[in-house]
Amino acid sequence: MVHYYAHTDETDKKNNWQLLRTHLTGVAHRAASFAAPFAAEELALAAGLLHDLGKYSLEFQSRLEGENIRVDHSTAGAQEAEKIYGRALGRILAYVVAGHHAGLQDYGSPADESSLAARLNKKDIPNYGAYLGEPLQWPDLRSFHLSLNTIPEQEGFSMAFFIRMLYSCLVDADFLDTEKYCQPQKSAARGGYPNLHQMRQQLAHYLEGIITRAPETTINKARSAILEQCRKKANLPPGIFTLTVPTGGGKTLSSLTFALEHALCHRLKRIIYVIPFTTIIEQNAQVFRTAVGEEGVIEHHSNFQYPEEKEVGWSQTGAKMRLATENWDAPLVVTTNVQFFESLFANRVSKCRRLHNIAQSVVILDEAQMIPTGYLRPSLAALVELVQNYGATIVICTATQPALENLFPVEIKPMELAPEPTKLYETFRRVRVIPLGKLDDGELTGKIKDLRQVLCVVNTRKHARELFLKIKDFPGAYHLSALMCPTHRFVILREIREKLAAGKPCRVISTQLIEAGVDIDFPVVYRAAAGLDSIAQAAGRCNREGKRKQGYVYVFWPAEAGLPRGWFSRTATLGSMVLRGKQDPLSLQAVNEYFNLLYDVEGENLDRKGIMDMLEERKHELAFPFRKIASQFRIIESPTEALIIPWDDRCQNLLERAQHTPYLGGLARKFQPYVIQLYPEEFTQLVRAGVVASIGGVFYYLADASLYDSRLGLQGHLSMVPADELLII
Repeated sequence: MVHYYAHTDETDKKNNWQLLRTHLTGVAHRAASFAAPFAAEELALAAGLLHDLGKYSLEFQSRLEGENIRVDHSTAGAQEAEKIYGRALGRILAYVVAGHHAGLQDYGSPADESSLAARLNKKDIPNYGAYLGEPLQWPDLRSFHLSLNTIPEQEGFSMAFFIRMLYSCLVDADFLDTEKYCQPQKSAARGGYPNLHQMRQQLAHYLEGIITRAPETTINKARSAILEQCRKKANLPPGIFTLTVPTGGGKTLSSLTFALEHALCHRLKRIIYVIPFTTIIEQNAQVFRTAVGEEGVIEHHSNFQYPEEKEVGWSQTGAKMRLATENWDAPLVVTTNVQFFESLFANRVSKCRRLHNIAQSVVILDEAQMIPTGYLRPSLAALVELVQNYGATIVICTATQPALENLFPVEIKPMELAPEPTKLYETFRRVRVIPLGKLDDGELTGKIKDLRQVLCVVNTRKHARELFLKIKDFPGAYHLSALMCPTHRFVILREIREKLAAGKPCRVISTQLIEAGVDIDFPVVYRAAAGLDSIAQAAGRCNREGKRKQGYVYVFWPAEAGLPRGWFSRTATLGSMVLRGKQDPLSLQAVNEYFNLLYDVEGENLDRKGIMDMLEERKHELAFPFRKIASQFRIIESPTEALIIPWDDRCQNLLERAQHTPYLGGLARKFQPYVIQLYPEEFTQLVRAGVVASIGGVFYYLADASLYDSRLGLQGHLSMVPADELLII
């Protein structure tokens, strides 16, 4: 009997090689189990059996035996899918099979050789007919019915989303089965997480300690009421929920409590906590680790990398967590808007592997108003798909709830978890917002100098630098921007908190980075004109602890600096309109009015890449542009370059260690406290000036210490570039 193989053990002893039928069957059954939450087991089973049919060719077997040839082994299963299962189901299967290595393709046309259409209709491939002699149990899909709850005029979106989810099941199953044979030690390291029951018990114990120690104040009573309501409402059916809680209301742990209780009540699999800012994701992840235990929480974002084996800091637990970032199979995943939403529109294997694990999960969107408006419609459509067809629950969690009710389908009615949000707002209300109109820099710095303790938040690095230079000689003058590395900022913030606590002079000029969850408390805040959500974030730094009867937030239009163009200018204009028209511009009514105005003004720009239209254009042909959409859906369109600042002896020692180790990946997290992110033009400017050095082409660091100022951070002309301080990679 002739044997056909899927993988070798890199020896010539074929009795140890993995039989192809064993691999196909293993992938098929694993993929079917992944697709069970959305009732697509049989289709996933077929995809698993089809995906490597091309390996039945003599050419591929010769390649396994050492012949140096390239063999297309994925087109065979795609072509066979339409022959066996017809145009509709066959084409769905063809997408996922043809793309199981290179990614989901655009359907395109036969004239485009890179398209699926060309591969199905024109491409000549080696004969793979030997599969007919194998004892493969092919599913009979004649009675299979794909049942999707679709929104009118969004049928194409639903079908494309389903194909991407089915693709996720196949590619993750393929990776895991291959890993089990080729890398059994790596495979064995996966899993073994604490279950959700254990995590709930640990969270309950942690919260009991907090509540026991907390004094019985009006604020603490309100926090307890929020927490209790989240517990009580956890038995509501899965769907879309809102949690409208003011700053300081404990929404992080209350939302986690709801998620754990809700998941256990409805047998959901995991919790995915989505945070917009890399500047706060690590601190939130640490809160979760403290609350529910280290081993159940994985962190997945661009600023974080678990070390590989043999790298500095490697551990068995860390290895398990690193593997979990590949497919999000841990019970609690903490990630960013960019990772989450870009994965939902991705076409590449690496990002799509995790999608099937979002099904039957509780997804918490923290600071949901930060979803970029240019991608709001497709992002919301994806959330609706997850709820309606994949058994997920979504929690939209923020103090400034975006007005999404008119953007959801009419049958979607989000349910509020917090008790009486309007009353809560009044309970936690600690500031008065006062619009000032235009202020030039002289007037502004005069007001800052006249106050003993004050925070001023502006919109660009350039403006922050110019204002600081005008007050730098006054007592307690500080500057904060993302051109200062995190360790430097931490030192400055510690000094600021000490000055505030001691009642000493403290005058801080900052870009908007200070609004991203920084726990700091000023009696007075000046905020340059911005969207109402940004003003609300600035207000969260004023009278934060409620120790004063009232704090004051003054909103001004910067007469000389102006505003960054485009979206920022539009949101600032709308924010100013609401400020002028409302006695309390941070009330829930005012915030709702602001977001309604914003979404009305943005109009078609809520899907500015036209992603929804792309998916409806040829839906009847099941002809979708997966690759094009993946390239278009980019929440951060301007990539950044990481530059290490040798701020202290610890960083210098890390750089020295990096020079002498081949295992650089494990140092990435250790360097993170010393990294600033630069736009490509900024980075190139420094490289051309010869002040940037490289370690293995992996890490880049500032080689000229004179360019880094102890009060202003990185110097040169970089402050001329408008700041995107709240990096959300």
